[in-house]
Amino acid sequence: MFKLYKIMFLSTLMIGTLISISSYSWMGMWLGLEINLLAIIPLMNNSKNLFSSEASLKYFITQAMASTVLLFAIILMSQTFIINLNINNPLLLMFNSALLTKMGAAPFHFWFPEVMEGLSWMNCMIMLTWQKIAPMIMLMYNINMTMFFSIIIMFSMLVSGILGLNQTSMRKILAYSSINHIGWMISSMFFMETVWFYYFIIYTIISMNIIFMLKILNIYYMKQLFTSLNSNTMVKMFFILNFMSLGGLPPFLGFFPKWLTIQTLIQNSMYLLTFTMVMMTLLTLFYYMRITFSTLILNTAETNFYKNMPLSNFFILTSNFLTIMGLSFCTLTFNIL
Repeated sequence: MFKLYKIMFLSTLMIGTLISISSYSWMGMWLGLEINLLAIIPLMNNSKNLFSSEASLKYFITQAMASTVLLFAIILMSQTFIINLNINNPLLLMFNSALLTKMGAAPFHFWFPEVMEGLSWMNCMIMLTWQKIAPMIMLMYNINMTMFFSIIIMFSMLVSGILGLNQTSMRKILAYSSINHIGWMISSMFFMETVWFYYFIIYTIISMNIIFMLKILNIYYMKQLFTSLNSNTMVKMFFILNFMSLGGLPPFLGFFPKWLTIQTLIQNSMYLLTFTMVMMTLLTLFYYMRITFSTLILNTAETNFYKNMPLSNFFILTSNFLTIMGLSFCTLTFNIL
């Protein structure tokens, strides 16, 4: 049952993000982030999940520390009257590090998988998508620190690839996948903010599809995944197609933003970064393929993990249409425009 207080906190959550991205001052942006933080903590607490209180406490402590560093950097920058911020300015480095901690980019990712593990699927959805908007847009104002962000991107790719290999929890797999996509999103902001917008929208669509199916099937671990998907062949195929799309394989929607990002980086002579990103993404693609191949090959007895909802197949069919026809749709749209 969707309780009334959740509507209030969800509205406050959205207002906090909108204040951050529409503010003219750094202090206003910081205020918006704090409103956003105070609104999401009650949403994370769930009496049905024993680990939700632990996850919300970890999230609050980490975000409060990042907010303190962010506020400290803003005050010092305003006191020293820095108008044209130097690329090598330590205050700007501190400012960007706090924002990267808030969004969970490596090497500031230490809290992200652990917090994700204690959340419900709907809260995971908010954490993977909406909570990235405000810090990402604030980073756009300081994206000229190319060397610093290139190191962050490579760290994010490497960490998400290696640490995601031995995970059995679907929430942690999606958390490490998100760290990988953060690297791609930061690189897409270097030269053209529009590419970041396309990337974020498409990543949100694919994540919603995957989380919606995992919620319907009541799946949290890979062992449940193998047994549950045999009860519905159509859901199994859509699940596999969405993970292929999340990995960026060509016929699907997820390839489109990666293609735009690679094209933009190569046009601006960032060959080494592009090569490193593509090679490191192969590691994440490996554990996506491990999930999909295991699901296809293993044939186990049907279990009661699947919650039989009358309209679930219809919703899954409509929500996954963009994933299947996405690349053709995007190509047609851009040719018309």
